[in-house]
Amino acid sequence: MELYPESQEKLQELLGYQFRDSRLLFEALTHSSYAQEASEYLRDNEQMEFLGDAVLNFIVSVRLADSFPHYAEGKLSLARARLVGTEYLATVAARLDIGRFIHLGRGEEKTGGRGNPGLLVNALEALLAAIYRDGGLPAAQDFVERFVLPADLAASGEELVSPNYKSALQEYLHAKLLPAPRYRVVGEEGPEHRKTFVVEVLVGDLGAARGRGATKKAAEQEAAKGLFELLEKEKESGKEPEEESRLGSQESE
Repeated sequence: MELYPESQEKLQELLGYQFRDSRLLFEALTHSSYAQEASEYLRDNEQMEFLGDAVLNFIVSVRLADSFPHYAEGKLSLARARLVGTEYLATVAARLDIGRFIHLGRGEEKTGGRGNPGLLVNALEALLAAIYRDGGLPAAQDFVERFVLPADLAASGEELVSPNYKSALQEYLHAKLLPAPRYRVVGEEGPEHRKTFVVEVLVGDLGAARGRGATKKAAEQEAAKGLFELLEKEKESGKEPEEESRLGSQESE
C-alpha cells in the first residue's frame, strides 16, 4: 500500500513536529475501512485512539488543576468535559484540516468520511497518541498546549464551567427526534461600542425563545437557555413536545 509520504510531510510541517518513526503517524491516520481493504496487514488507528483519549484527559486534567487551584472537582470535571468533548475537538480537527490526511477505504470515502466529525476526532486523538509514542509526554503536552487548549486558559475559566445550553438543547431535541434548533439575529440594540444582540432560536413549529447578549454567541446561549428551560417545564408537567404541538414563545432577559 502507498504510504503517502508527501501528505505525512505536509502534516508534520503543519504540526511543527517531525516523527522519528513515521510508521506511528501512518497508523494514526489509518481508518479501519482502509486497513480492511489493504492487500497486506495494516494496523488501524483504533488502539491509538484509545490511548490518545487517555493521554488527552490526563494532560487537560493537569493543566486545569494547575490553572484553577481553587476550583472544586465538579467545576474541573465540567471544564474538562468541554475541552475533550466531540463538539470542541471537532473544531480543533477542522482547524488542522486532518480530514485530508486520513487514509480511508473506498466506501468511507464515498460517504463523506473526511467530513465526519466523529471520524476526525478519532483521528485527532490517535494523532496525539502517535506523538506521545514517538516523543513522550513533553511532545504530547506541547501538542495539546498549541492546538487544543485555549490560548489564554486562565481567562477562559468561567466560560468553560458555565452551562452550555446550546449543546443541552441540541442533545434534548436529538433524543426526542425533534428538528434541530435554528438561530437568527433579530435585532441589535445600543451604541456601536456597547451593542446588544438579540437572537431568536426556533425549533420547527414547536416554539421559539429570544436571548440578549454583548456578542451573538452569548445571545444564542441565552436564547437556548430560555427554550431549554421551557422544554424542561413542559417535561415536568407531563406535556413533552411532539411534532404536532406548539410550545409557544419565551424571551430570556
